[in-house]
Amino acid sequence: MVETSAAYNDDKPTQRMTVAEFLAWSTSRPGRYELVYGDVFVMQAERRRHAKVKFAVQTALVKSLQATQSPGEMLPDGMAVRIEREDCWLQPDALVHCNSTVDLDAVEIADPVVVVDVLSPSTQSFDMSYKLSGYFSAPRVIHYRVENPIKMPMIHHARQADGTILTRFASEGGIKLDPPGIELFVDGLLD
Repeated sequence: MVETSAAYNDDKPTQRMTVAEFLAWSTSRPGRYELVYGDVFVMQAERRRHAKVKFAVQTALVKSLQATQSPGEMLPDGMAVRIEREDCWLQPDALVHCNSTVDLDAVEIADPVVVVDVLSPSTQSFDMSYKLSGYFSAPRVIHYRVENPIKMPMIHHARQADGTILTRFASEGGIKLDPPGIELFVDGLLD
């Protein structure tokens, strides 16, 4: 979420936007952006470590969905989640949804059940606070996993039946994500 390119920043709107205004503006722009409380943020370039862990998580999600024959679908970064506010549009590093009717031209997923972010130094506090509360404001999000590419533990936040959020830390083994009925293992993500 740190702005890294002066060329992109010169073209960035200074007025607050709704998601509809943001989508109209961003579709003709190079690069990737998020909308946070109406402000546009240029998404920064990734470190190799971050990209490797992100790919490992995405691959693990796909393999687990296939192994359990879950109807869920993993989508990588680039897809967005709109949270309860009309001025926030966030792009996680991976998500899983179970809606077979999502249009192939969609740029956002309205009903993800699993959202995953890989921490980076510049977004760590944002991911662990604002995104945590923001994703759980979306009623269908059940799981928010946060991966630290430098060290364990993996952090898993899960919505409980009574609406509370249970947080677990894991340095080894796996954590069940139900729904969609899959298990993600910590081992191998940092290799």
